[in-house]
Amino acid sequence: MHSSLIGLVAAAAAAVVATAVPRPLHSHAVAGNGAVKCPLVFDGRVKAAAELSDFDSYGTSLFNPDYVKGQSLKWSDIIKFPASAGSARFDDAAQHKPFEVTISDSSIFQTQKGFRRAGLQFQGDTNNDSPATKGVKTIHFSVKWDAQRALNLSHEYLNVWHEAADYSANQFNFEAGAILGQSGLARDTWKVLDRKNKQIWSTPILKTDWQNFAITLDFNKNTLQVYYSKGDDALKSVTSAVSNDNSGGGQYQIGILKKPTGTSDVVNAGYQESRLNEGLIYGSLFIEDSASACISL
Repeated sequence: MHSSLIGLVAAAAAAVVATAVPRPLHSHAVAGNGAVKCPLVFDGRVKAAAELSDFDSYGTSLFNPDYVKGQSLKWSDIIKFPASAGSARFDDAAQHKPFEVTISDSSIFQTQKGFRRAGLQFQGDTNNDSPATKGVKTIHFSVKWDAQRALNLSHEYLNVWHEAADYSANQFNFEAGAILGQSGLARDTWKVLDRKNKQIWSTPILKTDWQNFAITLDFNKNTLQVYYSKGDDALKSVTSAVSNDNSGGGQYQIGILKKPTGTSDVVNAGYQESRLNEGLIYGSLFIEDSASACISL
């Protein structure tokens, strides 16, 4: 290419940059066709300028830097920033970026040697009297498969869940893989299970698209409702408001809890592969106040 032509191309590119209109920087930023329209309780959308080390400090992390993870690991050892995942539905590329939660052989929390786990908890989501366990709240999250760190769907995975304050039960689970004791359920689906561990809805796992989910918990009426879309499509209700026991307080977790196989004592024993390197990409993570039936679609 001649030097004069190179100069013309460079000048044109510079003009485009100079005349581009920046997107507004505020908490209800638009991402593709998605916009947060309800008051935010917790915002887990990671800033575009965030560093991995930000996850290690209360002063810089959106999440609890101490839990729930292998005791020898920092969150900066666990989290990855995927370079080519694109933006999830409610993420503004100018403000937010996706992140990946990974697990390894070191992902042993306390003495739970059966599990491999890494679960993020929102800062401020206290085990008792959390603002996210009152009234009507909706947790939003988008997930994307990582073929380089694929989940082994012969195992059961909890990916997003809400655990009661006394640790006796989960009000709901968002899961993948082979659910222990429920061999009739397909492995290659994302599933929402209620407090009784009954599947109330599922959808096939897609290997290339973002998949967007919202789960509304009505703590007054004790109901649960699921919304779903793929790519940048608007969320749609895929269940009615089904009865569910939402009592007991507790906290949300987002990430990976991989159960073992070959044991009835899944917390403390069982089979897990060695040289483990698995992960799941997340985006558009937040909890909103859904009073007056408000929900971002």
